[in-house]
Amino acid sequence: MNQVFLIGNLTRDPELTETSGGVAICRFSIAVNRNYSGADGERKTDFFNCVAWRGLGERVARYVKKGNKVAVTGSIETRNYEDSTGARRTAVDIVCDNVEFLTPKNQGDGSGYVPDEPAEQRPAGGNQRRQPALQPFDDDSDIPF
Repeated sequence: MNQVFLIGNLTRDPELTETSGGVAICRFSIAVNRNYSGADGERKTDFFNCVAWRGLGERVARYVKKGNKVAVTGSIETRNYEDSTGARRTAVDIVCDNVEFLTPKNQGDGSGYVPDEPAEQRPAGGNQRRQPALQPFDDDSDIPF
């Protein structure tokens, strides 16, 4: 089974491009802190290159930016290529099945992203959400215990 789950912060803004066939592809990288500290007392960080395709890639490019925290699920994919000097190299990518946006929308990013609300239901004005009506209750009554 090839399944990975990572939580980390974007190290740079996502890059959205299209394949020659017009399919959207978003590339971004995340920094993930390890659960333990090294001998020097500092926590180590791993960096992962991620790829999100089609609609998922478009949403990532639209709603997250450098520094935002995300949870990524997907699979690990390796690929071989030749660099500019002709040396064979191996690259490791996380191919995303799902990306959850964990940075709250009000942390100064101005994106207007609302995680629990599909795009079709967002108000046309952007950031406003309808607040539920609050019901008054009587707190002067006797407590039953």
